[in-house]
Amino acid sequence: MALAVVRLLFPAGTCAIRAGSVVQKAAVHSSAARSLRYGWWAYALGERTSPRLNRYSKIICVDGNLASGKGALAQQLADKLGMLYMAEADTFYVDKMTGEKQPLPLSFNGMCSLEKFYTDPKAADGNSYRLQLWMYAMRVLQYSDAVEHLLTTGQGVVLERSPFSDGVFLDAMFKQGYIRKECVEHYNEIKNISICEFLPPHLVIYVDQPAQEVQKKLKQSGKSYLQNVPLQYLQSIEDSYKKSFLPKIRETSELLAYDGSQAQDVERVAEDIEYLKFEKGPWLEQDDVSYHHMRMLVEDKQRVSMLMSIPKFLPEITIGAHDFDEKYYAYRSLPGKKYARGYNEDVGDKYIWLK
Repeated sequence: MALAVVRLLFPAGTCAIRAGSVVQKAAVHSSAARSLRYGWWAYALGERTSPRLNRYSKIICVDGNLASGKGALAQQLADKLGMLYMAEADTFYVDKMTGEKQPLPLSFNGMCSLEKFYTDPKAADGNSYRLQLWMYAMRVLQYSDAVEHLLTTGQGVVLERSPFSDGVFLDAMFKQGYIRKECVEHYNEIKNISICEFLPPHLVIYVDQPAQEVQKKLKQSGKSYLQNVPLQYLQSIEDSYKKSFLPKIRETSELLAYDGSQAQDVERVAEDIEYLKFEKGPWLEQDDVSYHHMRMLVEDKQRVSMLMSIPKFLPEITIGAHDFDEKYYAYRSLPGKKYARGYNEDVGDKYIWLK
């Protein structure tokens, strides 16, 4: 399957790159080739998570329709509260995690295109569902980065959307006839076996921008492929948020909702957060033992990516053994990919025989 290609991209010891920060992790130095990482020995020797957590050690997800203003709110809110801002994951998020200087070809990034989706959402090659499933995977990987950062440093994280809200796009795609019913069933199966491994965000902030206003903003954007996004698709996203996602997420997370103009008042949003008591949700039940197991999961990106891979045939995402083999060797032939990082002469690595 297309997601299986993810496994090619995570050599042992891979760590996510975080905007503007380098996180130091308590661990035991196991070899010269690996960075210090948190592990069983670190926990046995006394490393604990709870002492570094404070009132703002929270994961906040800002949700909303396309061009609703959620990105600006998320970034300003993170600056205001002293939290880490993580921009919305895109189809090239894996490249950011592995530190690529230039994005790798689409064949190593889900074999899907966001631009193609907006220009030809009913493409016969199954691009729409590959994109949806790949974006869910990217959001899961980003969410694991957010949890890892929170538990490792104690600093809270503000995200744009999350894997918990990703289903609104699936609903909209299906309602508009962009994907088949079998794709919806496959997506739900993948989500059911993966999302349960993560705790929901502490707080969800929803920016309510009417679909008509969203369409106007998209037409004014500089991206040509966003000029003709159907109003029905945007309305379906809005409906799915209000009828499906928001009622469900408020059972486990705090929820704040603002219209487009209110969301521009960051001071007001920050003040509203101050008044929240955060008295519900599974985060209240956690202790250092569960934090330990959580950290072990989220730092292992191969393990996280495997949560979203099941052996099931679906034409939109399935590739043959020969095609997969071809992609594997094509990836290994890229500069610096033949051996583990630091052991490739073709990219200037030196003193390899001493490592």
